[in-house]
Amino acid sequence: WTRNSFHGIQSNFSYQDAPPSDLTADQLLDGLLTAEFSKRSCRSRYEFASYHEKKKNTSHKPSPYLLGKLRRHEALQKRCGPGTAPYRAAVWQLKSGKGAAATDCRYLVSISYRGLGNRMLATASAFLYAVLTDRVLLVHQYKHDVSALFCEPFPGTTWLLPSGWSFPLGHLRDYGIGSKESLGNMLKANVISVGGDGNASWSDGGDHRPPFVYLHLEGGYDFHDKLFYCDEHQRLLHGAPWLLMKTDSYLVPGLFLVPSFQDELGKMFPEKDMAFYHLGRYLFHPVNDVWRAVTSYYRTNLAGVGQRVGIQIRVFQKKPTPLQYILDQVLSCVRREKLLPEITSSSMINASDQVILVTSLSAWYYERIREEYGGGRITGGVHQPSHEGRQKWGDTSHDRRALSEMYLLSTCDMLVTTGFSTFGYVAQGLGGIRPWIMPSTPIWSESDMAETKEVPEPPCVRAMSVEPCFHSPSYYDCTARRDVDVGKVVPYVRHCEDVSWGIKIANQSS
Repeated sequence: WTRNSFHGIQSNFSYQDAPPSDLTADQLLDGLLTAEFSKRSCRSRYEFASYHEKKKNTSHKPSPYLLGKLRRHEALQKRCGPGTAPYRAAVWQLKSGKGAAATDCRYLVSISYRGLGNRMLATASAFLYAVLTDRVLLVHQYKHDVSALFCEPFPGTTWLLPSGWSFPLGHLRDYGIGSKESLGNMLKANVISVGGDGNASWSDGGDHRPPFVYLHLEGGYDFHDKLFYCDEHQRLLHGAPWLLMKTDSYLVPGLFLVPSFQDELGKMFPEKDMAFYHLGRYLFHPVNDVWRAVTSYYRTNLAGVGQRVGIQIRVFQKKPTPLQYILDQVLSCVRREKLLPEITSSSMINASDQVILVTSLSAWYYERIREEYGGGRITGGVHQPSHEGRQKWGDTSHDRRALSEMYLLSTCDMLVTTGFSTFGYVAQGLGGIRPWIMPSTPIWSESDMAETKEVPEPPCVRAMSVEPCFHSPSYYDCTARRDVDVGKVVPYVRHCEDVSWGIKIANQSS
């Protein structure tokens, strides 16, 4: 395997085997996963644990309450999913253009976009909301991106929204802030009204309720869209048979601030700061060819050393020009935090039992780090699986390599990530790794790229938890009817280390 070994990934194969009967608690992630799938159909599902044994922490087991919720949700997906009579009836209702009272089978369509990290965080958020509100999750695909990357998470059914003529709403990615079907625009148009008692209702008594409600929850959403996080609007949405949710963000910290969800979330996640750790491990299982690339690269380059150090470098700039101060920040961080040894004349004699995994769109940073720590200074050497040059939205081959590298980073013992990067968020969450985060500022002008730009002090900070950051929360307190500091509402939701206006779920003891 070379540094560009992921360029040979091919499409996934499908196998029809009986479910295994010899799975261990470790392979099932302490009951998080069901044993109803065959091993060959999705090798990553039951092999994931063996690549994370070193970091196994029994205190992070999923709660029995969460396991019960997942099994009940799997039954809901199977009973009401595509191909069932309730689904056909719900689609017919949607085609009719008429609203109807919700039945036992209600649906949430997840529309995610931007890079793969954003889409994974958005899908995990939609899944949690679906579980909280007893809705079937259906994931909208763009160029078959979901099926090319991930195995089905629910046994006996699909999580993919059927495409083409069978689903009456087209061009789902075109829904946006101006869509008249959005919660925000229906509030502004008085299609939905909020009474003095704080309860939201359909203004005509529900006689002409719409067939679906669109939830516009992407970064640029406005005040009325953000009222999604208010209990009175959640009660109204409960009666809608279809919801479309479009986001590019990790909404989970916002859901933890909705009063009516807090008790349920507390029972599901007694360790609140491990929410994505459990959600991501349950939902996302790379298809066989992606997983084969992960395991082959791991065995060839990362196995058999005392410590794996992952370094994820993401530079937010228009031009892919290498920047010396970014390299200096990386090296300053790993030395200051003693993640890697200082280079001395004796380094060759007392090589550190470590291996370095670098992920970056540029090969330049890898080459400079290899100059510092290669040549026998650490026993496992320095490795970079690929360097794409730039991010390629909508390119499935690019996404498959990105997914491989997220999972490789998740196997590391120590992790340094770039602030604001959803790629890094996913890797740290899957691995249960509390990373060192390097502050990052988007670079949009030539002056921002000056080589004289100074390394931040400190060059990196230890994350308070493994949780991703929610970059665009609502600051509105629905009870007080005013904006508040949402990083101080409850002790377990705080402002992010890397995005001062964002919020994340924290370990209450940190």
